[in-house]
Amino acid sequence: MAEPEQVAVPAAHGSGALAADLVLPQPDSPLVVFAHGSGSSRHSERNRWVAARLQEAGLGTLLLDLLTDDECERDAHGEQRFNIPLLTVRVLGVLDWWRGPLSLFGASTGAAAALGAAARRPDSVRAVVSRGGRPDLTTEPLDQVRAPTLLLVGGSDPEVLELNRRTAGHLTAEHELQVVPGATHLFEEPGALAEVARATTTWFTTHP
Repeated sequence: MAEPEQVAVPAAHGSGALAADLVLPQPDSPLVVFAHGSGSSRHSERNRWVAARLQEAGLGTLLLDLLTDDECERDAHGEQRFNIPLLTVRVLGVLDWWRGPLSLFGASTGAAAALGAAARRPDSVRAVVSRGGRPDLTTEPLDQVRAPTLLLVGGSDPEVLELNRRTAGHLTAEHELQVVPGATHLFEEPGALAEVARATTTWFTTHP
């Protein structure tokens, strides 16, 4: 397994840079960008575990923080973590930095930012996966998303499941709502995260 390369992505609509960990199994590996949810970061054990499974399948991964270190320190009450327009712009900034098509994996509020970026740049995003996401918070029109989108939700996460069902009704691109039986919001139950990794790998490798 390749060791992560620490990179700095310019922070769109802000000063400083976004810290990120980049892994490319091969120089031409397709890239999946992880947009973390509120209160999380590139150090999320769950997302890092899923990223490792994608790397095993030959996919590149970029795990990044959507807020700079200074913003995290100043954001005592967490308002910026729910600033979906800002988070969306930060994901768009990654597209500008990478200068090539990529796929997006979003968790919680990160899923809203991922879908927002896919709506704004339909030609640059290959596919989207939302894990326990809040795509209902997306500030861009969902009918502008052209990337094939997989919505993964725990069967024991009823409120988020209903929100994802409503979101699915607004998507006009190819999409699928997949329920992981018995899983709660964080997919901590035995086998739940493995199912997330399996479904995510299949989605990204079949929608390159």
